[in-house]
Formats: sequence, C-alpha cells, structure tokens
Amino acid sequence: MPQAAYKTHVPPARPAAKQARRDAAFEDQKRSFLRMVSHELRTPLNSILGFSEILASELYGPLGDPQYKEYAQIIQGSGAKLLKLVNQVLEIAKLEGGAADVDLQPEPLDAALEDAASPLKQDLGERDIHITFDETVHEAMVCADPKGLRTVLGNLLSNAVTFSPDGGEVRVRAERFGDEIEITIDDDGDGVDPADLPRLLKPFEQGGDPLTRSGEGAGLGLAICDLTCQAMGGKLRLVSAVGEGMSARVRLPAG
Repeated sequence: MPQAAYKTHVPPARPAAKQARRDAAFEDQKRSFLRMVSHELRTPLNSILGFSEILASELYGPLGDPQYKEYAQIIQGSGAKLLKLVNQVLEIAKLEGGAADVDLQPEPLDAALEDAASPLKQDLGERDIHITFDETVHEAMVCADPKGLRTVLGNLLSNAVTFSPDGGEVRVRAERFGDEIEITIDDDGDGVDPADLPRLLKPFEQGGDPLTRSGEGAGLGLAICDLTCQAMGGKLRLVSAVGEGMSARVRLPAG
C-alpha cells in the first residue's frame, strides 16, 4: 500500500516583510546611484577647475593674448558655480533619500557660528554689513552634527547678508525652550510676503521668477537647511513680512 505523500506547508511571506525588503533594496540602489553620479560629475569638473586655474595663473608661461587669460578665469568661475550646484543637488538627494550621514554630538553654538561666518568676511567688509552675536549665543550648546550645523548656519547667514542693504546688520541670538535651543538670525532686508515663505523651503524656489530675479543661485540653500535640520531632529521656521526683513529660526535639541 503506497504511503501518503506529505507536503510541508510554507506560509507565504507577510506583505509587510516583502515591502521592507523592497524598501531596503531601493535605498541601496539610491545610495549606489548617488555615489555613481557624484563621481561621474565631480571628476570632469575637477579637471576643468584645475586646468583653468593653471591657464588663468599662466603657471607655465604667458598665454599671449590677454583675452585667453580672461576666458580661463571665466571658465574657472563657471566651473566653480557648477560644482557648487552639483554638490547642492546631491546633498538634497541624500537628505530626501535618508542617505545623509548624521553624527549628533554636543556642539558649542558660538564656535559653529564663527566658522560659518568666516567665509563671509570679504562680502561683509565690501558692503559694510555687520553680524552681531547676542550674549546668549556664547552660552548655548546644541546637539547636532558638526558639519550639518555649520552648513545650516552658513547658508542662513549668507542668505541674511545677501538680502541685507549695504551698511545693514544681521543679528543672531539663542533662546532655550525646554529641551531645545532656538537660534534666530534676523536681517534688515526687504522681507517677503508671508504667503511665499513655504515655497522658499522647497528646492529651486527663491520667491521670484528665475528669469527676472537679481540674485544668483538655484535656490537650494534654504531647502538644504530645512532638510538638514530635520535630519538632526530639529526644524527651521521662517518669519517675514514685506518691508520688515526676514527672521530664520532654527530649533535643535539642547546639548
């Protein structure tokens, strides 16, 4: 008499488990794509910047016609702008995809602000704009990623300086709210309509027509600030009104 054949019943994989595996695979693909794009874009741009700098400085001898040197300087400047844009787009992609490396640790706010303000010294001097730090800044400690904190502060200070009038002032203060520190950066610029504020935190938005606006850049700075704050467990809020300047307020966990 033949023996009965038995089949081992294997329960189907749970939909949630399948979705988790698909999500993990997709995240890996995104990270791989970002690494590839980063390499493929930065490598030729670095060559353009390097060789144009050599030509502009006439390192190996005069170029002859002075226009050649001018053209080399234009290539170098354009390459630097393009490299900055590429870096910003890749940073946006990493932050939106959750692929950014964030190392949270206690950071003194005054030191981070000094580092962030340092690249602005030439522009500040040429336009007679002053950045003033309130005493509260020197007492504040935040829990943040060191690089991310300086990126946020640098972009916000640069934005405040850009839209301040010549001879204006950018004011920075800090205030504690429970377990959080709020960093406020105020400027004396023209301000914007409150209805436009949500758009300013979206990539490529600067609150105006890109074909007619006077400012440079792709409008990624504030979007990077917003996403970086979120990645560090904080948030960015903008407060403004036409004719009343802009107030950028960053809340981060206290250090």
